[in-house]
Amino acid sequence: MTGAKLKVTVLYDLWEEEPAEVQEEVPAPRKRKGQTKRKKKPVKHDREEIFEALEKLGHEPSYYVLNGRPQTLLGLAKCGADLIFNLTESYAGDDTKEMQVTAFLDMLDIPYTGAGPHANILAQDKSIAKKMFAFYGIQSPYFATAYRGTIDHAHDISFPLIVKPTSEDGSIGIDAAAVVTSVKELMERISYIQTEFDSPALIEEYIEGREIYAAILGNNENAYALPLVELDLSKLPKGVPRIASQEVKFEKDTEAYKLTKSAIAEDLDEETVTKLTEIAIKAYRAVRLRDYGRIDMRISSKGEVYVIEANPNPWLSSAQEFFMAAKKSGLSYTQMIGEIVDLAMARHA
Repeated sequence: MTGAKLKVTVLYDLWEEEPAEVQEEVPAPRKRKGQTKRKKKPVKHDREEIFEALEKLGHEPSYYVLNGRPQTLLGLAKCGADLIFNLTESYAGDDTKEMQVTAFLDMLDIPYTGAGPHANILAQDKSIAKKMFAFYGIQSPYFATAYRGTIDHAHDISFPLIVKPTSEDGSIGIDAAAVVTSVKELMERISYIQTEFDSPALIEEYIEGREIYAAILGNNENAYALPLVELDLSKLPKGVPRIASQEVKFEKDTEAYKLTKSAIAEDLDEETVTKLTEIAIKAYRAVRLRDYGRIDMRISSKGEVYVIEANPNPWLSSAQEFFMAAKKSGLSYTQMIGEIVDLAMARHA
């Protein structure tokens, strides 16, 4: 890791609970006083953990928040950072403007971590990502896209199908009803996606199988996969689709959340691990991810690997899958953050 001391601005977006005043430099947020049912100690934001790791690395971190007001963009241009640790997921609550934040940083010529505008466009629109996968010979479920009576693309797909928004992340728009088995259910779900999210519906073949995540660090030919993580969906009740829904990922009071867990995939043979990691790295490169990213895959009972989606700038909380994989590889949380910083700075050297 580089020994140079850097001024690192941890950039994040906040729009639902805007601060009372616009601040150019936002002090470290206080720990929450509330407790979750699973932990007795306060839960930290990933930005707090990253801030602490940057301090341990000898850097000079600060916070900066984009709250959707133009003056925060102007302030960002004057922040004086050597590096932006980019945690933005939207601008003014609009997920589609995430790529515009990175384009703005490019115009300012400020180095930043993670995906650039190209990767955000290619990976965030799942239909575009799937076309990129096909171009590079990466297997992904057959799909179609529909919006307000217009079909943008269509394979000859067959039931069962899963229907979701083309551009949302974090499993938004995905619940048990997302898996459909009839034309009636399909039409109802397309209508729901278009009405609720004003988004084209991505309609893809549902692949029954194990949910595998590949966390990847690096750039171009130097990208490498960390140990594979599996989201174990096998304990979900009979009849409930085995999918990474909102309930499974985030709704802690639901049965689906309590019955599922992520863990290092320990029982995969060497040949399967090699196949999964090679495909994941190929998908990572196909949509121009950089520094770090996560590729979500399904492996069928026949051993066929399907890439479901690519995730730019995945969640770096110490409780989430990316660090789970990094820890298994021998990296501490601080070392993981240090490697991401080094990768970003090397690109700008």
